[in-house]
Amino acid sequence: MLGYISASGRGAADRLLAELARDLDAQGVALSGVVQFNRETRPDRHCDMDLQVLGHDHTVRISQDLGPNARGCRLDAQGLVAAVALVEADLARAPELAPELMIINKFGKSETEGRGFRDIFGQALALGVPVLTAVNSGNLAGFLAFAGEFAEEIEPEAAALRDWSAAILSKSRYRKPLTSRHAT
Repeated sequence: MLGYISASGRGAADRLLAELARDLDAQGVALSGVVQFNRETRPDRHCDMDLQVLGHDHTVRISQDLGPNARGCRLDAQGLVAAVALVEADLARAPELAPELMIINKFGKSETEGRGFRDIFGQALALGVPVLTAVNSGNLAGFLAFAGEFAEEIEPEAAALRDWSAAILSKSRYRKPLTSRHAT
């Protein structure tokens, strides 16, 4: 299962996914993936974009400062590759230590073009690990072409995400008893 949200407003999807990840982690759900935090800097600069790697203490910067008047892509490809490698290592521990749910901050331009976390989506689904992500309108067609019948749209609201997660986790093949969660 590949659930996705499309939220309008700058950073809205990031906040929803991060809040859900915090709630599920507090419940002891074994998570993998990344959530994005945008950190405001100076008024004349774009925000810094950081990925928090779920299940780890790693935060990876995925933006680069191109200057106050720059209009090019700010994505730091090396930062993205580093985050992908950490999540890929989590999946390599499956099935023994497979996550119960994977959250990937977005299926964006990199994934539409076959890079970024795209292979991770496929690997997780092949292992039976449900995945949750966000997709903006500019990448929706590419996402749907990739996801096919696995895609399930979820309302971009906290309650809808909690309900979807509860339903998915109740039938997850990797649902673990409370005593074995967060094992390393």
